[in-house]
Amino acid sequence: MSNKLSQLKEFTTIVADTGDFTAIKDFLPEDATTNPSLMLKAAQIPEYAPFLEQAVAWAKTQSNDKAQQILDAGDKLAVIVGTEILKYVPGRISTEVDARLSFNKEATLAKARKLIALYEDAGISRDRVLIKAASTWEGIKAAEELEKEGINCNLTLLFSFAQAQACAEAGVYLISPFVGRILDWYKKSTGQEYTAETDPGVVSVTEIYNYYKEHGYKTVVMGASFRNIGEIEQLAGCDRLTISPNLLEELKKDEGTLERKLLPATSVKAAPAPVTEADFRWAMNEDAMATEKLSEGIRNFAVDQSKLEVTLASML
Repeated sequence: MSNKLSQLKEFTTIVADTGDFTAIKDFLPEDATTNPSLMLKAAQIPEYAPFLEQAVAWAKTQSNDKAQQILDAGDKLAVIVGTEILKYVPGRISTEVDARLSFNKEATLAKARKLIALYEDAGISRDRVLIKAASTWEGIKAAEELEKEGINCNLTLLFSFAQAQACAEAGVYLISPFVGRILDWYKKSTGQEYTAETDPGVVSVTEIYNYYKEHGYKTVVMGASFRNIGEIEQLAGCDRLTISPNLLEELKKDEGTLERKLLPATSVKAAPAPVTEADFRWAMNEDAMATEKLSEGIRNFAVDQSKLEVTLASML
């Protein structure tokens, strides 16, 4: 009998949630995704030192302003790492926009276009890149414009149904609803333990997946942020799942039978009325978990981006 990772690949596209080339080569995922936290970890790996040096050297040729050099080096490093990862995956790399721009639509647009331009300068076509941005109203509206320019987006830090609905209506290519972080919040808030079946994160992604399929939305649902393989097993059949190397290893070693849980709808319903900005903000206000986890995620990514910039600044 094949292992659970092999079985999962039969009906779900596997995406590696890492910036570590070794892990990517070991598990042969279709796509890979990075974020500021993963980039910070990658920057500590000795094998990545030449990439940091290359990014810094390039930044020095772009400006004499130290602050701008730091930003340029960070962007270039993300693209260098992404380009390297694309040597080992047949699909796409997700590269994240600076989290500090999460509430600035125009700045998010500018950064996304800059990253795509850097990829294209490196010989990577835009159809192999997904621009990641936080699922704020501003991030979603920026993604709506980028999609019309042929720049596909991955809307991340997604915790609520309102975020998912707005992303689908904006024509976003892919969303990353977080599972484990939702579970974390509910365990802390209620003091309860949850089974894989009752896991609030699993329930949330299942609801979003079913809603998208019932209404014929083309936006890809990619479950993310897993705490255990039980969560992954309950979402078997989801369009995509982005999984960390340690959980990929667990799935690879498990020889048990994996049952498909999520199935496409057999018929399509008419789409509901679009979500307005007021609707979106009110729904987020009423969802304490989504509001807190979105803000926390943005803050944490911003902290890790700043730490990475300290390293780059020391090299400048």
